[in-house]
Amino acid sequence: MRILAIALAGALFGTAACGAPASGESSGQLTIGMTVSTMSNPYFMQFRDAAEAAALNSGARLTVTDAANDAARQAGQIQGFTGRHMKAIIVNPVGSGGLGPAIRAAARAGIPVIAADRSISGAGVTQTLTSDNLAGGRLGAQELARQIGGKGEVVVLQGTAGTSASRLRGKGFTEAIAAYPEIKVVARQRADFNRAKGVEAMTRLLRSHPGIDGVFAENDEMALGAVQALGPRAGTHVKVVGYDGTPSGLRAVRAGTMAATVAQLPRVLGWRAVNDAIKAARHQIIPTTVAVPVKVANKGNVREFWSF
Repeated sequence: MRILAIALAGALFGTAACGAPASGESSGQLTIGMTVSTMSNPYFMQFRDAAEAAALNSGARLTVTDAANDAARQAGQIQGFTGRHMKAIIVNPVGSGGLGPAIRAAARAGIPVIAADRSISGAGVTQTLTSDNLAGGRLGAQELARQIGGKGEVVVLQGTAGTSASRLRGKGFTEAIAAYPEIKVVARQRADFNRAKGVEAMTRLLRSHPGIDGVFAENDEMALGAVQALGPRAGTHVKVVGYDGTPSGLRAVRAGTMAATVAQLPRVLGWRAVNDAIKAARHQIIPTTVAVPVKVANKGNVREFWSF
């Protein structure tokens, strides 16, 4: 468990604008619990770092836990935050389901819950804050089509089953790639957003489809796994498009081994999740859904993105 504690009484974000702090704040400090699906993914490390920076900036106390891709463990973490009377809870869910009872218990306790980066089904949350994954999947399809000249065979590496991110990115890709009749999706393989599994899945796919022209991976870690499996063919004979815009993904785009990545803004998500959690804890109205835009990063514009 990682705890960021900043003792700045009365320095809460937006205090001047919104009046007295919510009841139960100890020594003027608002407490927020955040459970992250996994700390082993660079994307979520950026998300966490920005959330911690937002808490530091606002004077809130942020407690961060790692669910290690275990939904039961994450449910227990949410229950722990509720039992400790946190003023808000941020959940980056392992999957879209399975967290309903824990989230409903938090709601009964009057604790607002923010679902960040992925949506949660079966339980009402105060806000769902995600990247526009449907639009991102479409952008990925369009970029891959451009990279391979509008024709050829491609494969898709899918993320963790049951996650809204995988479902929406895959849906957007499928919808947009249908506009290219000379492109055939010959296979889809799950690799759970994991680089090592991406290597294994790509290796299997190459045995049955050795002549592919392109790969769409639903995150950069799987895309980097595909690059590893492809070896010297990556970036030359086979174009790989990832998703996230992680530092490693952007470096691969700059090097030419990845053709592109659909860049998300995990720091924006982390920063906003904390600030909206603070507002919700103070009984301010926040939007129920927020879709943060995404943008394609390729060799031509990769330097526009933050330093990597």
